[in-house]
Amino acid sequence: MLKQARQVLNQSVEMGRNARDWLTLSSHIVQAEQTPFEVIYQEDIVQLRYYPPLDLEQIQLGDEAVDVVQQRYAIPIVLVAPLAVNMFIYDLFPTRSLVKLLRAKGFEVYLVDWGKPTASHNYYHLSTYFAEVLPKLLKQVRLHSGAQKLSLHGWSFGGLFSYCYTALKQDQDIENLVMIGAPCDYHNNGEVGKQLQGVAKGVNALEKRFGWRVHNTRRRFWRIPGVGNAIGFKLTSPVGSVKGYVNLIKNLNDSEYVSNHATNAAFIDRMEAYPGGVVQDFIQYLWTDNVITSGKLPMQGNDEPLVQTITANLFAVAGKQDPIVAVNGAQKLVDLVQSKDKTFLKVSGGHMGILGGSKAPEQSWKPMIAWLEQRSGELG
Repeated sequence: MLKQARQVLNQSVEMGRNARDWLTLSSHIVQAEQTPFEVIYQEDIVQLRYYPPLDLEQIQLGDEAVDVVQQRYAIPIVLVAPLAVNMFIYDLFPTRSLVKLLRAKGFEVYLVDWGKPTASHNYYHLSTYFAEVLPKLLKQVRLHSGAQKLSLHGWSFGGLFSYCYTALKQDQDIENLVMIGAPCDYHNNGEVGKQLQGVAKGVNALEKRFGWRVHNTRRRFWRIPGVGNAIGFKLTSPVGSVKGYVNLIKNLNDSEYVSNHATNAAFIDRMEAYPGGVVQDFIQYLWTDNVITSGKLPMQGNDEPLVQTITANLFAVAGKQDPIVAVNGAQKLVDLVQSKDKTFLKVSGGHMGILGGSKAPEQSWKPMIAWLEQRSGELG
């Protein structure tokens, strides 16, 4: 009886300790961002990371051992992150890290971190990122790597920034575009698309009757704080979010389970703000006008169908269960561009899952890397 009481007490203490660590997202249980990197350029809140060669002979990818290639491909890859997210997703677990796998496979790896926008950044628009800041960052990548040709990898808005930059700047040295859940057709985008068609009707009616446009209002009114984005992301799968917390409570005595849950939570709960000007842009240009479907870019004064001028090799991935960028919404980009070399891959998973979920290494990463290996020059 005394032995059983001690066991119950010890388990209760362990559960209490794990609950405390989870609530505080203690650094010793969050496993993300363990791959070393260097910040090689910074402008205001934006950073450009470089991941140097791994000092390892092998890495673990799940239960699989992967040999580390000491040579490098001629064409570096630049991971262009979306807004609102932190960078954990690219290096989420030591055995599930996209940056580590790319580096192990022989790619020079760079990552664009857009930083933490404050209220003072409400003047940022979508074009601030793809027309002003991204060109500077890619110039730094070229200087650092010594390579002119680049591959751009964009998830979500990072994909939009990548193909908008390529179209606007007519950069013929963007050899490969890898688009993961990259939005294009907002009105043909599953259930969300139907709702956005309703939004478009309402906004257009306001403009027709009163001359009102979202850009006529103050940007600060439209800023979405990080906590708002975190809640919105969870609401895309409310049942899954609730189940996740229920399972956490059931497994509070399992330190490994709590650590894994905390690592995922650290990514979702630590989301960043959307600047007010950005929100104005996606309401008007993307949700209402749906400009990209006609090849136009989401920026003021752009009336030219530039997306159709893209000729870079294209590898696009869409999630069959993605409520944010549905298959049809992503497919439109593949139809628009003039690339002769185009691959469209549909995989199971939601918006986060297709980039960093447990199935992503097999479903998304390996096919993408195999595709890039054929289009990134020789190892040397």
